[in-house]
Amino acid sequence: MQQQYNPQQIETTLQQQWQDNNAFKVTEDPSKEKFYCLSMFPYPSGRLHMGHVRNYTIGDVVSRFQRMQGKNVMQPMGWDAFGLPAENAAINHKTAPAKWTYENIDYMKTQLKRLGFGYDWDREVATCKPDYYRWEQWFFTKLYEKGLVYKKMATVNWDPVDQCVLANEQVIDGRGWRSGALVEQRELAQWFIRITQYAEELLQDLEQLTEWPEQVRTMQKNWIGRSEGVNIRFAIAGQDSELEVYTTRPDTLFGVTYVAVAAQHPLALAAAKTNSQLASFIEEIKGGKMAEAELATMEKKGCATGVYAIHPLTGEQVPVWVANFVLMDYGSGAVMAVPGHDQRDYEFATKYQLPIKQVVTAADGSATSLDTAAYTEKGLLLNSGDFNGLDFDAAFKAIADKLGSLGKGEIKVNYRLRDWGVSRQRYWGTPIPMLNLPDGSVVPVPEDRLPVVLPEDVVMDGVTSPIKADAQWAKTEFNGGDAFHETDTFDTFMESSWYYARYCSPDYDKAMLDPEKANYWLPVDQYIGGIEHAILHLLYARFFHKLLRDVGLVKCDEPFKRLLCQGMVLAETFYRETANGGQQWFSPQDVEIERDEKGRITQATLKSDGQPVLSAGMSKMSKSKNNGIDPQKVIDQYGADTVRLFMMFTAPPEQTLEWSDSAVEGAHRFLKRIYTLVSEVQAAGAAGELDLTALNDEQKTLRRELHKTIAKVTDDIGRRYTFNTAIAAVMELTNKLQKASLATPLDKAVMREACTALLQLLNPITPHIAQYLWAQLGNTQGIEQAAWPVVDSAALVEDEKLVVVQINGKVRAKVTVAADANQEQVLAIAKLDENVQRYLEGVSVRKVIYVPGKLLNLVVG
Repeated sequence: MQQQYNPQQIETTLQQQWQDNNAFKVTEDPSKEKFYCLSMFPYPSGRLHMGHVRNYTIGDVVSRFQRMQGKNVMQPMGWDAFGLPAENAAINHKTAPAKWTYENIDYMKTQLKRLGFGYDWDREVATCKPDYYRWEQWFFTKLYEKGLVYKKMATVNWDPVDQCVLANEQVIDGRGWRSGALVEQRELAQWFIRITQYAEELLQDLEQLTEWPEQVRTMQKNWIGRSEGVNIRFAIAGQDSELEVYTTRPDTLFGVTYVAVAAQHPLALAAAKTNSQLASFIEEIKGGKMAEAELATMEKKGCATGVYAIHPLTGEQVPVWVANFVLMDYGSGAVMAVPGHDQRDYEFATKYQLPIKQVVTAADGSATSLDTAAYTEKGLLLNSGDFNGLDFDAAFKAIADKLGSLGKGEIKVNYRLRDWGVSRQRYWGTPIPMLNLPDGSVVPVPEDRLPVVLPEDVVMDGVTSPIKADAQWAKTEFNGGDAFHETDTFDTFMESSWYYARYCSPDYDKAMLDPEKANYWLPVDQYIGGIEHAILHLLYARFFHKLLRDVGLVKCDEPFKRLLCQGMVLAETFYRETANGGQQWFSPQDVEIERDEKGRITQATLKSDGQPVLSAGMSKMSKSKNNGIDPQKVIDQYGADTVRLFMMFTAPPEQTLEWSDSAVEGAHRFLKRIYTLVSEVQAAGAAGELDLTALNDEQKTLRRELHKTIAKVTDDIGRRYTFNTAIAAVMELTNKLQKASLATPLDKAVMREACTALLQLLNPITPHIAQYLWAQLGNTQGIEQAAWPVVDSAALVEDEKLVVVQINGKVRAKVTVAADANQEQVLAIAKLDENVQRYLEGVSVRKVIYVPGKLLNLVVG
């Protein structure tokens, strides 16, 4: 055994052994309980960051723990390899996205192995490989045949720099999330998948996901946005047409003073043909915002169409306005405006001097006013004809019934969720497997011609997709005639929506999934990833899974049984002011820091020039603030086990983690203590037999502490996922073991049992040092194959208890009593203590308070 702890040598040796022995390869075994642990796969950006390290360490700890429970554990890894970042990076580096991506995959794979993650690399997938996206294309054609895919013109967010469509969530303050360019609104032909047909099931099945964070379930419920309301039809004055609106507040119908429609609404476009002012306004707001959160705060703008709608119950004519806060893709693209009881409508009406009517008042009779704002609470109706005095529920039903009897409305369940637009206009993605025919029709690419392969040897000009620029690539034939491949590619959420299932049979070439293997492994037992994926990725993956189920490829309803969303990794930020008023950010690794006794920064200087820099506090690790810590540098200095231990100990997994060089050093010191402890036990020589009947009090106490720790760590890792408290318990046990005797053969036997269990408890977290020291203690079976330590319940039984003795609430003694001693016995023993006797002289005991095994309080006077 080496005298000093050398993590680099230990870790590289063991990692090579794991690779040579294919230690984490797994196959289906119906005789064993399976456990599928999955961390969200990375984008191959070139280097791992600490967010990756935290995510994947959590997954590896869970996987190794479950393996030691005797379960058949699968933990795969792959690459979310398509997407705009690779395309932009390839342009910047004057290379092809494929070359850049594959080089990054190779480098990041080496980094993952260097951290000792126990992946079954035989299951590796890269979404940019034809053998992966072939089946995604096949699936899309099947969905098209089932009527779940369609193409239509749609208003989209267009990034003029990145030359692609952006989701609403990718538009921040009106600008593209990557390019920063002002986003435009464009009408483009887009492919959609009918996720709305599954809206109710996606909502209801959230009730199955009892092991998901409540926050995530709530976010998905809100995104699906189920509401019950009424579809109301307003006739258009002077026209043989109707305007349909949807409202969840039919009780306010008598307060309608205008109707607002989207700029793209057919009624607006028709009116604009003879109204130049309206046409100019529609053109002006084309580049407006589309995200609902932004619509709520932006300036409200409108233009009257000159058209009037007829109120379905009063017959009154109300003007129709085009408004920038109404979206064509939400509902019918028209809303009934009730400025008295909707703040958005109130602001618009105030700005354009439109009438404001009050038709709801407070149910408790308190005063309500519309002088400064809308009254938005539900209450009792007034100024509403026959419906006056009704509360919300009664008014909802009565007005809906009245509209129904007139053929002017009906109750309808609506959803905020919109169909999933999957078209993207960039190159580095899966080609959409559809053919455009000369007559304008479209057909799926025949199955025997899949995959439609994306060419990888291309030259990027930074403007046009190579497959759009190359007219020859699109040309093909269909049924003996000309045809043209679709040159849009899939949204990369498509690839990440089913990768978890492909891991079950990554080499299967007869179908998208091998149903037998998929149904053995699925659902994923533990899924781990950032909260930023709480809505879109998880919703799309749930939707995809239900589609897979409905074509007979899987049996379960949901893809992920348990979800853990790890917190962000934060680090100190340092900067200097630049001459133009900006900030120049410096890596924390390049800054010399001095702190006071409370850990606060007192001075920070740049190592390269010794000059001061300013601290901006803790912030999420990011390129923009140059505060990312390179995992490779830390591994090179301290070893992978130190990084893993720090990640698991510093904060609970759901909370943010603050990077601390001193805490990393502390984790390293603890591992050196473990190394020294086991070295001393090993050097002490052969142990005697562990004769439990011959243990003295110190040995019994030590075994009791050991088995208490086993029980706590088992619960903390296996059920609670509080890895930090599990490690704290191991550290506490280590302190006790370091003070224990190795004098007798029985001492050595107790210590060997304790150190053996200690290494098993540490193995999921710090597998390299645990496995190395395990072997040094003479264990021939690898620690990965060893069972998790079992609690000896007999060891937890205490023979004696230490009872605190108080007199009038003040501690006067501590006495040792039998664990099963009753109050009378404890009192008798306490009265034998000299100090107790002194305080009882000349007084009488008025009351005895006894907390069994803990406290005896004598009230005297």
